[in-house]
Amino acid sequence: MPGRIRPPYGGGMPFTRTPTPRELRQDVFLAGALLVGGILSAGLSSIAKVYGSQQAELWTAIPYLLVIAASLAVRRRWPAAAAIVVSLSYVIAVTVRVPEIYVGNIAMFIALYTVGAWMHSRRGAFLVRAGIIFVMAVWLIIVMYRDAIDQAAKADVAAGAFSPYVAFMMLQVLLNVLYFGGAYYFGERSWSAAAERTALEQRTAELEHERELSAAQAVALDRVRIARELHDVVAHHVSVMGVQAGAARIMIPEDPRAATAIVAGIETSAREAIHDFRQLLDTLRAPGDGADEASTVGVDDIAGLVEASSAAGLPARLHVVGDPIPVPRLTAVNLYRIAQEALTNARRHAGPGAEADVRIRFSHGHDGRRAVELEVVNSGRIVPVPRPGLGQLGMRERATASGGTIELVPRAAGGFRVRATLPVDAGGDA
Repeated sequence: MPGRIRPPYGGGMPFTRTPTPRELRQDVFLAGALLVGGILSAGLSSIAKVYGSQQAELWTAIPYLLVIAASLAVRRRWPAAAAIVVSLSYVIAVTVRVPEIYVGNIAMFIALYTVGAWMHSRRGAFLVRAGIIFVMAVWLIIVMYRDAIDQAAKADVAAGAFSPYVAFMMLQVLLNVLYFGGAYYFGERSWSAAAERTALEQRTAELEHERELSAAQAVALDRVRIARELHDVVAHHVSVMGVQAGAARIMIPEDPRAATAIVAGIETSAREAIHDFRQLLDTLRAPGDGADEASTVGVDDIAGLVEASSAAGLPARLHVVGDPIPVPRLTAVNLYRIAQEALTNARRHAGPGAEADVRIRFSHGHDGRRAVELEVVNSGRIVPVPRPGLGQLGMRERATASGGTIELVPRAAGGFRVRATLPVDAGGDA
């Protein structure tokens, strides 16, 4: 890729095109090639007598070629200086009839092109090229006028408006217009192409950075989701099995039959835990899935949580208020998990004799939007200052994921209240 272009440091800042070491070496090789070619051209031009009897000595071509070769060797470092030196050298060489014109023309084209392609200041690049073109145009007019005076005595000059001499002069003007116009256009186009390429590379780098950032965020979200799901499943089932195992240990000496029933409940809880773990693994293995699509629990399954809580030692009652309405899958899963975590916390922290009330309320808001409210209230110990943990954090995340709100506060009479309000209209799953 030709050249390194530093991106702008702010809006409106020009590009800074810096040549690579390889490009600087290429300039030296180009200068050497033109020097060799210029020597050959000067020798052949001297033999061919391109300037006739007014031609200068052959040795005058050597310093001229050395100057333009040295200028081109540093053309990308100092494009303006190189172009000015090459142009002035060319004017002097043609004026004194140095027997070399072809390599000099090539060198001046390259120098003008380099100003447009590599000069940092675009205004300066325009002024340098415009100045050189103006000087060369004036010089060309003077040369043409001088030649016209020299040829005035010849009959073919006055033969008509399009005499051979006039036609030759018009051809020279046309060639010079194409020559200088081409050098200007290609230099400007090179700079514009480099600027566009830099903008594209910068945008590509930004997109790559955004992609990496999105991937990192996706990984972080997956880790949070995995931690939340594991906490919900493990905390609930292990808590239930722990309470049941403690009750079975106490009941074995007094009532073996009741202890056997409790152990059967532990077995059921273990199967449920395995089932939930399999659902969780299916969710995590599903490609491109981050929304618990493998989960089958919903609002109706909260009744089973209430029964399991009562069986595990925390009496709980379920109340449904309002006509049931369809609940989006993610919202239903989050409601179930919030109720599960709330009952698990009550069973672990409320203390003996505590009870829980679970209320599900389907409602229409004042703005016509439908919502479902889950409230879990338990009695028990007074909680002076609630300690935030992973369970509360998970409940807040689930409520936020469904575009709703949640309230986690201790009750003055003892116990705790969890109240989550989640929208059920389209767009409720955030």
